[in-house]
Amino acid sequence: MAAQAPAADGGQKQPITPRGVRTRNALVAAAREVFERDGYLDARITDISKAAHVASGSFYTYFNSKEEIFQALVEQVQEEMLHPHLRERTGITDPRELIDASNREYLRAYKKNARLMALFEQVAQIDEQFMALRIERGNAFARRNAKLIRTLQENGQADTSLDPLVTAHALSVMVSRMAYMVFVLGQRIPYERLVTTLNTIWENGLQLRDPANPADPAPGA
Repeated sequence: MAAQAPAADGGQKQPITPRGVRTRNALVAAAREVFERDGYLDARITDISKAAHVASGSFYTYFNSKEEIFQALVEQVQEEMLHPHLRERTGITDPRELIDASNREYLRAYKKNARLMALFEQVAQIDEQFMALRIERGNAFARRNAKLIRTLQENGQADTSLDPLVTAHALSVMVSRMAYMVFVLGQRIPYERLVTTLNTIWENGLQLRDPANPADPAPGA
């Protein structure tokens, strides 16, 4: 049996050897394949183990159940879609460019994970635990965006009458639901039109101002 760190609360068991990490990653990748192919209810642990090319017993070295490996997959996709440290990674400081870069990264990640995003929506309707994870994912996006909005307000670049967190929730939900409509439901909107429209609504909603002349309203405001 591969060495592993004990779970603090009876949850997922984290491997502590390179081989263990590779095996766990292979299981999560295989779970993605099986869940996308068979759906959540019909996915089986034996099929996940087979797709990962490991013995069925090895599955339980890292996960206690199908639900647990699904949670690991949710967490992996969530981390990818949060695209953290955008400013640090890109060096972008202009707020309009930051909004554009953030929306583009999110939409690209959503399109890549569209089948899983549709599955996450379905599972959240039948499982309270995954509904809670979905809510927390939305809260994480909102907290990150609220931080940006609050900074813009402090710099005199955004409407200070707006509640940063409520505004962040509203704008984030708009982007995520549009992504769902286009990449899951198949609404035919050209990608560039989608991005530029969402960017404009963000900018107008915040009453974004030129930092060189913060008294001036944003274009189109």
